[in-house]
Amino acid sequence: MAEPTVAVRGAPVRPRATAAATRDSWLRRIPLLPALVYVILITQIPFLLTIFYSFFSWNLLRPGSFQFAGLANYGIVLSRSSFRIALLNTVVLTLGAVALSVVLGLTVAMLLNREFFGRGVVRTLLIAPFLVMPTAAALIWKDTLLNPVFGVVNYALSPIGLGHVDFVNRFPMATIITVEVWRWTPFMMLIILAGLQSQNTDVLEAAGVDGARPIEIFRYMTLPFIRPYIELGALLGSLFIIQTFDSIFMMTQGGPGQATTNLPFLLYLVAFQGFDIGQASAIGVMAVILTMIVATLALRTLFTIFIVEARR
Repeated sequence: MAEPTVAVRGAPVRPRATAAATRDSWLRRIPLLPALVYVILITQIPFLLTIFYSFFSWNLLRPGSFQFAGLANYGIVLSRSSFRIALLNTVVLTLGAVALSVVLGLTVAMLLNREFFGRGVVRTLLIAPFLVMPTAAALIWKDTLLNPVFGVVNYALSPIGLGHVDFVNRFPMATIITVEVWRWTPFMMLIILAGLQSQNTDVLEAAGVDGARPIEIFRYMTLPFIRPYIELGALLGSLFIIQTFDSIFMMTQGGPGQATTNLPFLLYLVAFQGFDIGQASAIGVMAVILTMIVATLALRTLFTIFIVEARR
């Protein structure tokens, strides 16, 4: 009869225990399998097909044009001025909207971090723009607020002689940036407010008792504390604003000229008006690469916040 084995501290793990641990680990991942399959089918397979089509010359208006082209589509796209203009517009739109959204979001978050009557109602009202559908919001701005004949903004400016200004056609990029700032400021506010409310107020009160002025407390204590949250909001906002399409399509159609044509709208023009699948796929691949760079930075910032919070 075999003697029972006794577990010795520091002894190597038995193969049977390792196999059981591996099996338990896979069993815990089984509930995530449907989500993983869904993500692969919806995102990864279409992206692989986009990469595949980007190496072929294929225009739906020319039957029989499907043939291997190598990197020719990328060369054609990069050599065109329309792509460079769209890339510049994408950068201007993203940087302008993100910068203004972060500043306004920080200002509003600082105000909401104070105790006052009706703070919950005010917070809910300020979140409302982020909950409006982008297409509906663009139509409201174009036809209700900025209409040169009966728009609310022109009506409010008419007493000082600035009524009947066609903001959409005269200032197209500024108009799109304004709409995106209006939409994304609540998002920045929520992230920054979460950081402000996680700060230790006892330290701030002690600094005030020691004679520190409010501006000094904000500059040397509050701002460094919420900096990761500001960076996270800016990176996540950039990730979404890079993909802006609804506002441009509904308000300016990329114009006047190419004043508001960004990469997603250029992709739409090439694919659904020019029917050039090869070049549209090349634009899509480059847009995804640009988005992935921003997403990687956002994930690194998010993991940094998690590590800092875990050490507290």
